[in-house]
This record gives sequence, C-alpha cells and structure tokens, in this order.
Amino acid sequence: MIKSFLISVLLLIPPVGYSQEQDSLAEPIIPAGKIELLKNINITFDMRMDFQAYTFRGGDNYYNGIQFENGFTALGISGKLHEKLNFKFRNRFNKNSEVQTLDQLGSDIELAYVDVQISPTLNVFLGKMHAFYGGYEYEFSGLEVLEYNDIYGNALAFVTGAGITYQALENHKFGLQVLNSRTMHYDDLYGDIVAENIQEPDWPVAFVGNWRGSFFDGKLQTIYSLSHSYEVKKRGTTFLTLGHKYQNQDLSLMYDFHYSYEQVDTKGIVTNIFSDEQIAEDVMYIENWLRAEYRFSPKFQGLLTLMTSSAFDDIMSSNTHIRTSYGMIPTIYYSPFKKIDVRFYLAYIGRYFDYSTYAIENLGQSSYNKNEVRVGIMAPLLLL
Repeated sequence: MIKSFLISVLLLIPPVGYSQEQDSLAEPIIPAGKIELLKNINITFDMRMDFQAYTFRGGDNYYNGIQFENGFTALGISGKLHEKLNFKFRNRFNKNSEVQTLDQLGSDIELAYVDVQISPTLNVFLGKMHAFYGGYEYEFSGLEVLEYNDIYGNALAFVTGAGITYQALENHKFGLQVLNSRTMHYDDLYGDIVAENIQEPDWPVAFVGNWRGSFFDGKLQTIYSLSHSYEVKKRGTTFLTLGHKYQNQDLSLMYDFHYSYEQVDTKGIVTNIFSDEQIAEDVMYIENWLRAEYRFSPKFQGLLTLMTSSAFDDIMSSNTHIRTSYGMIPTIYYSPFKKIDVRFYLAYIGRYFDYSTYAIENLGQSSYNKNEVRVGIMAPLLLL
C-alpha cells in the first residue's frame, strides 16, 4: 500500500509543477514506462536513539553523566535491476564522511556493491561490502548491537573487494572473498606510530573463507570463518570465528568463539595499553560471546548478552597476559505495533576491564568498570 502510494505521488508531481511554472519539464523525470522499476527498489531508514545514564569507576577516577545519543542512523537503498543483478547501498550518517585514501569512499558509506547471480547456486559480489566473517555477533547490524565485544568493536568490517558464494547443498553454503585489508594507506592510518620492521605492502589484502551450515531442520545453525590479512609487508593477521545458533520456537541461543593472532596489532587494544608511539606486535585476542533471546509474547522480548575478551602480548616468547574484559547486557524490548518493526527498549550495559599483575606493575594500568542504563527506541523502517 505505501509503495503504491509513493509511486502514484511520483507520477503526479510533474503535472502539478507544470500548472504552476510554465517552464517546468513537459515530461516526467521518471518515464511512465520505467516506473515499474520502483517496485523492485527498497528504501530503508534505520535509527536507534536512547537516553543514557552512565558511571565510570577505576583507580582514583570516578565520573558519571546523562545524555541523549543517536547510536545508529542510516539510509539504505537496495533493489533488483535485473533478474540476475541486485545492488545494495547504505549510508550511516553518524560515521566519518572523509574520503579514505585507499578505497576512495567515506567511512559512512558502509555498503555499495552489486550482487550478480551466475547460476542458481553461484553469486558474485563486487564493491564495498561486509567481510564474510563468522559468528552471530557479527550477523547483527550495528542497529541491534548496543555494544560489541572487543574484537568486533575494533575490527574493520566494511571494505572493498570481490566475493563469491556457492550453495553446495541445501543446508551448506560456502563463501570466499579477496578484499582490501584496510581503507587507508599505512601513513594515513598510523601516522608517526611506527615499528622498525614494518613496511607498506604492494597490496594490503585480506582473504576470507566462510561456511554456513544448517542441521536438524534449521534448529542448529553454524557460521564458521577463517581469514588471513596483510596490513603491512609480510606480516599479517589470522582470524578464526566459530559461531553456533540453536533455535526452538520462542527461544534462541547463540555462542561465538573468536581467535585472532596479529603479527601487527590491528585492533589497537594492546598498542594503546603499551604506548602511543609504537605498534604492538605478536598479539593475540581470544573471545567468548553468548546471547540468549526469548519471546514472552508478541509484544515483549527479553535477551541477555554475556561476553569475555582476553588480550596477550608477545605470544611467541613470553606470552604475556595483559587484560581480560567482561560484559553483560540484559535487555527488554517492547513492540507495540503489529506491522511496523518499532521497538522500545530498556537495557543495562556492564563492562569490567581486569588488568593482569604484569600490566598493573609494569605498565601503570588499573582495573576499571563502566555501567550504563539506556532507555530508547530502535526502528528499522521500510520506506519504499
């Protein structure tokens, strides 16, 4: 109904303009013969806004505050141009719009790619897209995640390249990508922060492999991925993710395991702990992420997210534990409308960062915790 109304408005606008301005266009901007194309176009507007109350405690430091925040605001356009050609574009407004030196797009352009169907089981993707990383934490849009665990909270998720997916069997799908490993040239990304053995590679490239499985009539699903990327010459990052999901009527359980070995610290967590003048090397991150969702009724849904992340330095020799972070996010959703996905929510976000004895005694760190209460609205709206 909404789509038909908008199409009618587009057809009526040019004649109305002509009656008021004699020099208006005699023909509509979108020819009547092409208006059918709009039926294959989707326009989405996604927003998440909330009111926050937060506290921070660590060492001798304490502060608190309250504020409104636009956590996610994005406009997306997707559609079918041909029975074998689709496209997708998304602009997230609360990201940096400065054009990146490597891929020549702003960070606010998260998606800009075409999807070409080669055969019923084979698709090719070209453009700026999400990497085919595994796990269910990564499956959720940033709209629906109030706070990511440490790896995905610092990972570069949207990059330019090419990908292919193959539906090998009804319940098994495989994906492979070749991507830029970053959006900026090394000097622009790191500036004066250097390491002696780091050089710009001919091509900062990432290779990503992905497997999606479904078992027991879809009750158990998996998303596994393995990737290797080169941020700098001859030194890379190996990233493994094992994602699992159990679905049964109103209950969903998801568990992810993440392992990232980085010859040059791409997440920046260990680097920021040690020094602002030199990039940490031979670091490792190990994470666990669990999310449970239960629908109490058509209007009420509860979920609980639990997560841990451990960071290690110099794992080839001393394997020094630096810190472990813990997170807990219980949330209640209220959906008052049947046909429009608008959710009001109440959430608590608790994070505790526990530094090792080594980090406390040698790096001057101290453990701390952050607490937030949020009341807000989440609205993935389909406009057309």
